This record gives sequence, structure tokens and C-alpha cells, in this order.
Amino acid sequence: MSDQRTSFHMTPDQFRKHGREVVDWIADYYERIESLPVLSRVEPGAIRAALPADPPRDPEPFAAVLRDVDSVIVPGITHWQSPNFFAFFPANASGAAILGELLAAGLGVQGMLWATSPACTELETHVLDWLVDMLGLPPAFKSSAAGGGVIEDSASSAALCALLAARERATGLRSNESGCDGRLVAYASSQAHSSIEKAVKIAGIGRANLRLVDVDEAFAMRPEALAEAITRDRAAGLVPCFAAATVGTTSSNAVDPLPEIGRICRAEGVWLHVDGAMAGTAAVCPEFRHLQAGLELADSYCFNPHKWMFTNFDCDCFWVADRAALVRALSILPEYLKNRATESGAVIDYRDWQVPLGRRFRSLKLWFVIRHYGIAGLQHHVRRHVELAQAFARWVEASPRFELAVRPPLNLVCFRHTAGDAFNRELLERLNASGRLYLTHTTLGGRFVLRLCVGQTNTDERHVAEAWRMIEAEAADLEQRGAPRERE
Repeated sequence: MSDQRTSFHMTPDQFRKHGREVVDWIADYYERIESLPVLSRVEPGAIRAALPADPPRDPEPFAAVLRDVDSVIVPGITHWQSPNFFAFFPANASGAAILGELLAAGLGVQGMLWATSPACTELETHVLDWLVDMLGLPPAFKSSAAGGGVIEDSASSAALCALLAARERATGLRSNESGCDGRLVAYASSQAHSSIEKAVKIAGIGRANLRLVDVDEAFAMRPEALAEAITRDRAAGLVPCFAAATVGTTSSNAVDPLPEIGRICRAEGVWLHVDGAMAGTAAVCPEFRHLQAGLELADSYCFNPHKWMFTNFDCDCFWVADRAALVRALSILPEYLKNRATESGAVIDYRDWQVPLGRRFRSLKLWFVIRHYGIAGLQHHVRRHVELAQAFARWVEASPRFELAVRPPLNLVCFRHTAGDAFNRELLERLNASGRLYLTHTTLGGRFVLRLCVGQTNTDERHVAEAWRMIEAEAADLEQRGAPRERE
């Protein structure tokens, strides 16, 4: 009797049909995205309330799934790909990246070892080497030198891996065997990303041993304050091991003075990690590379193509000048992972460059993006975004109502109404409630500041000009209504 078992799998023909439907849906979404409110308006719990309490017993038609995407999911989306998204830093995508992600999902590669998919490893190494040249990074970060690059999920993971390598270098690998002794100290500016604080907690160094270094009037780290902190800690019998500097801080895009910080770290034997965050993409344009001067003194560096290089999340590029230090800190080789290629020493196993064992084929989408745009295409769009942000900054300066909180080096403008914090808070809430744009805020020098970041893939002059028109109009309306003004 033949086996008549039923298969519930999607057939290749069904996949072709539904795959086209999904691609069409995404293309339609991008065509209509400007008509959607940028910031989701749903109340907490609304999405779950719209979903069935129990999972389906029997298979459902694919068309029903897509209908629910439209009716349930889309209303609960904050549209990060909207050209009117000016909040946080961008997390921009592009057609090339989406198709690369689709192909990676279809291949379903688990790239933990070179042996588990050689192309996954070698393409990643090659693309990271390409980027060293594209961005004008130090040659020490190339795989042909002592260093090399890897793709992490985020800058948070890169910071943690750098800190773990620094910890083990400072203790001669003893911390991995017997734990931290409480004497290790890490340093970052008061404007550094919160991922540094999380990393010191995870790595066992502890938040009490993280020194937040003072910043100057441009909100960049003061090198002399770093040197003083290291001197004090050494005198107290502590062991300085790690410092984090930033090219483009989250709050204001401040750039820490890498040459001075780097010389201090070299002299003190402190691992210097530099976070390029969003601003690192700007280095694809030679005229912006001065912002990363001094990077040759760093032990590690990362930036996020998923912020401004049109590569969908997640994709963080992380380089080390000495890959042996990173691998020694993170390598574990159980019997079930041993293989001839690894034992030969001729290959890279990226499992030793990150915290998880498993890893996705992230380099595929980045490869698609670089090949689709080319260096010239990436430069064009980065320059355009910077140009638009600088135009917005000039409009702010020319206004009697508004002022710049700090001069923008690139594509992030920090500004505020002169009426004070309460006024700016209400202005921000009204702007975001309109659904026509999305801004976020920060505090700089103790003052509430609005942030407008130009970096979404399809943001153009008309979107930035309309944002400024709305900001001025809402501010004028608030003034007429007698919104609270503060003396400062």
C-alpha cells in the first residue's frame, strides 16, 4: 500500500505565486507610504486585541494572511521607511537590500563556521575589506593584515565584543577562567550610547567601574578629562582597560577627538573602541573623512550600514586591528564543531568573533547594496542628505523663533524654540500627533532639544521643506494660544 501522507508545505508553484504577491505588496507599500501616519496611533494592547485568542487549527489561505497584514499589522507600524521619518537615527532600507535579504532567507544558511557555508564567510570577509577601502579606514583593519572585519547584529554587540577582548587582554585571559576581580575600569563620554553601559554590566566589569568623562561645549569628549580619570584610577590601584569614543553621538552627532584620545589610550595600554554609529557612512565621501581622523590609533571600530547605507536592519560592520585578541577572548571549540578546515588554520570561523554561535548571511544584502548603488550612488545620496540637513539648519538660524542647540556636522540638526522646555515639549507632541512627520528629542546642556535627522532612503527637499513649514506653523499656533514660555 503506497504512502498517501499529506504535505502542508508550500509548493514551488505556490511559493512563486505568493512570493510575487508579497513583492507586489512591498512595492505598493512604498508607493503609498507617504499617505500613512508616520507614528503609529494605536493604543497599548490594540494589536493583540485584534488578533484571535487561539492559533488556527487548520491551514489558512495566504490571501487571508495578507489581508490581516493590511488591517491589523500596518496600523500598528511606525513607518521607519517614510520619507517624513526624521526621528532617532534612520534605519533605512532599499530595494537592493530587501532582495538580498529575501535571497538570504531563501538560502537559509547557518554561517557559524567556514565549513557550514564557505561563501557566507568569504563574501563577508571580502565585503568588509571592500568597505575599508570605500571608507578610507586604516589598512590594519583589513583581513590581509593582522586585523579584519565581521558583521554583527548591532553596534551594541560590537561594543560588547570589543570590551570582552579588552578585558582579556588586560588580564592575560584570566578573566575568562576565574572572573573579574573588580579592578577593571572602562571609560566613555557622558554622551556615549547606552550600549556601553549595558556592555560593562554584561561583561562583569560593573556600572560602578564605568567612568563617564566630561564633554566640551560641542558635546565631544574632553581628552584631558579622560587622562585625569585614568591617572586617578591607577593611583587607586585599579586597572584601566577600555575606552569608547564616538564619531557621531546619538544625541547631537558630536565627534570625539580621536587623535588625542587615541594617543592617551596607546600610552596607557587601554583598548580604544570607536563607534561610528550612523555617521560612519559619511566616510564614503572623501570630504567627510576628516571626522574619523585618528582612527588608526583605535583597536576596534564599528558603524551601522543599517542606519544610513540603505541596508535594512540588522547589519553592523565591526573591525579589529588585532583579530587574534578578539578570537582568544571568544573562542570555544567543542568536539561537535571540529572539522578539517578549522584545524588547518586556513579559514575564518566567525563564530569566534561574536557572542552567539549561529549567524545569518548578512553580507549578502550589503553586497547587493554596494553593487546596486556603486560608490558613486552611495556618495550621491549621502551628500544629498547632508545638503538637505544643512539647509534646514540655515532656516533655523534665520528664524527669530528658533535656535540651533549645536552646529550640525552632518545630517542631524538639534534645535529648539526660544520659549523654553515646556513649549518645546508641547510643540514636539503636536507635531508627532499630526502623523505627517516624526521627530524625537534629547537634552543638551540641561535643555530640551528637538532632533531632525535626514537619512531616510527617499527623503528629498520637499519633505524637509514641508517639515520646516509645519514646525513654524505649529509654533506660531502655540504662541497665539499662549503656550507657556520660560525664562532662561
